[in-house]
Amino acid sequence: MTAAPSPWWAPHRHADRRPLLILRNRIAHALRGHFATRDFVEVEAACLQVSPGNEAHLSAFATEAIGGDGMRAPLYLHTSPEFACKKLLAAGESRLFSLGHVFRNRERGLLHHPEFTMLEWYRAGEPYAVLMADCVDLLRLAAETAATARLRHRDRTCDPFADPERLTLSDAFDRHAGIDLLATLSRDGATDRDGLAAAVAQAGLRVAADDTWADLFSRVLVARIEPHLGHGRPTILCEYPVSEAALARPSADDPRVSERFELYACGVELANAFGELTDAAEQGRRFACEMAEKHRVYGETYPIDDDFLDALAVMPEASGCALGFDRLVMLATGAPHIEDVIWTPVAGGTR
Repeated sequence: MTAAPSPWWAPHRHADRRPLLILRNRIAHALRGHFATRDFVEVEAACLQVSPGNEAHLSAFATEAIGGDGMRAPLYLHTSPEFACKKLLAAGESRLFSLGHVFRNRERGLLHHPEFTMLEWYRAGEPYAVLMADCVDLLRLAAETAATARLRHRDRTCDPFADPERLTLSDAFDRHAGIDLLATLSRDGATDRDGLAAAVAQAGLRVAADDTWADLFSRVLVARIEPHLGHGRPTILCEYPVSEAALARPSADDPRVSERFELYACGVELANAFGELTDAAEQGRRFACEMAEKHRVYGETYPIDDDFLDALAVMPEASGCALGFDRLVMLATGAPHIEDVIWTPVAGGTR
């Protein structure tokens, strides 16, 4: 029988983790200073929200509020501070950031934790390409603070000071899977499930009868593309199909794709950025589609925050990015597991 691992608070385990945790604090301090010198204001988003977010495959923790009159109302721990931050943009803030805890159910492992720290920032009136430069600056700042020239994860390394690779989803599908992704997308945003299924099967990947276009897209992304990203230098994977970017606006150059990119280093996804959608009616339609898919897959839905849609109608044009802070610390310190860089991991893990 294998002995149970010592708890995270065991003195010998804490002694091993403490240097990483001290570096975590230093990196957080450096990031706050970075934003402060660029006229960003730090905000604190309430963790309890009417809606935790309306993306089909995000799972939340549910609770309820009990009023003084005993009436009960459902609430959720947010999966991101996004709705609250966008309401602040609508209120008049122009540059803001949040560094705080968010919560996602069904997620625990080497790179996932049910309660983790997200860095999220927004720029009103600025194009989303500016966020790419922000991401590069933050990678370099984390490395400098940790006194390392390389980000590391397992046997993979990445030079954060190298110019990043910029790769579209279309080019990535062609290069790594031999699939013409854009041929399965129409200009009105509709997707060709059967066309993608045939291409995925031709590429040697599994296709099930009940797979949707999105299922197939994700399978190719995970199996054939993500393992190649962020090796040697960071990768910015951009121009996601509109159907895979529920909160991003369409590209002005090609309505089949969106202003969305993700940042990768050492094969690890670190950040997700949007040129923000500000069409409240379109956003409401997309949320409804996402919740219909959630009900199909998981048998549940989350409320749509009508107050958020009201705020979106008056929100200025903006760009925003969310970065997994714990993952950034992992790569900057070379820590093997996300719980090595979290001060007090949630109970129930096997680490």
